[in-house]
Amino acid sequence: MKVVVFSHDADVRARVREAIGARPAPDVPEAEIIEVATEPALIRLLDAGGAEVMVLDGEAQPAGGMGICRQAKDEIYDCPPVLLIIGRRDDGWLATWSRADAVVSHPIDPAALAEALAGLMRDRAAGPALPSPH
Repeated sequence: MKVVVFSHDADVRARVREAIGARPAPDVPEAEIIEVATEPALIRLLDAGGAEVMVLDGEAQPAGGMGICRQAKDEIYDCPPVLLIIGRRDDGWLATWSRADAVVSHPIDPAALAEALAGLMRDRAAGPALPSPH
């Protein structure tokens, strides 16, 4: 499953990549990690349909993951689920505004990140909910 990791900071991308490993949980597909360092590159990737799940750094510069998440949710049909990394737990309300599907905070806890990402990967692998027959 294509997992896009966005941050301007190579150290953050490396920590996320290490937390994910080959797969964040035994019951999810292997993660094909695609690292992206700039907003224009991320937008091109999303426009091309190159992401199934995204991990966005809310502290990225100059464009933060929260604003990018909000824009993606507004503009991309069937937007991939987003795990947002926020600077402080108190920024949770901003993550809600961005419409992120899951949130973890800096400093990155590898187990928490892997667990949150695995949940999003399970949801994405399951596909859209089927409409009720009634």
